[in-house]
Amino acid sequence: MSYKNDFIKFMTECGVLTFGDFTLKSGRKAPYFVNTGNYKTGKQLAKLGEFYAECIKENGISADTLFGPAYKGIPLAVSCSVAIFNKYGVDVNYCFDRKEAKDHGEGGVIVGKQLTDGEKVVIIEDVITAGTAIRQVIPVLKSNADVNITGMVISVDRMEKGKGELSAVQEVKEEFGINVYSIVTINDIIQAIKDGVIEGKEYLDKMIEYRETYGV
Repeated sequence: MSYKNDFIKFMTECGVLTFGDFTLKSGRKAPYFVNTGNYKTGKQLAKLGEFYAECIKENGISADTLFGPAYKGIPLAVSCSVAIFNKYGVDVNYCFDRKEAKDHGEGGVIVGKQLTDGEKVVIIEDVITAGTAIRQVIPVLKSNADVNITGMVISVDRMEKGKGELSAVQEVKEEFGINVYSIVTINDIIQAIKDGVIEGKEYLDKMIEYRETYGV
């Protein structure tokens, strides 16, 4: 079983990937939902970091520092940096932002590795829906140093149209020139259902219909 199928199975076992009738923030009615807030144990987090690390390795993404946007990105960046060291013997930095700037002690909004000009930074996130988070993150990074953002890694690419005809991932590439890499895509999930890797064949028709309606 490929690591992508392993990840899809892992998400369902953790209750992160579920099937049913869901109303998304966009108002769209979706037959599936991804909620990374359902990861809640050390064992799950350790395994999750390995999947992110494998995605970075497979795609040859160069990184000095992993940045996890507050709040959901924080444990993702931490677990990924640990996994990269444990699996590949590579010691990468990590950092994250505060929602409010600290006005005492060392101050500032970045916790962890303090950024420097030219540093290769990879943003670690859960999913992209409308690209709102990255539009907030980039000014934070660039206001601290002229970093080189070499990519963004997410768990699932929903491959849906954003405000226009492009997906959120495509919009990030067009607007910021940043490549977004996903551990899996919605197409991978659909194929996993077809192949019996996970349960959910009763939702297959709705999954395909949703993909045809909103997909890119």
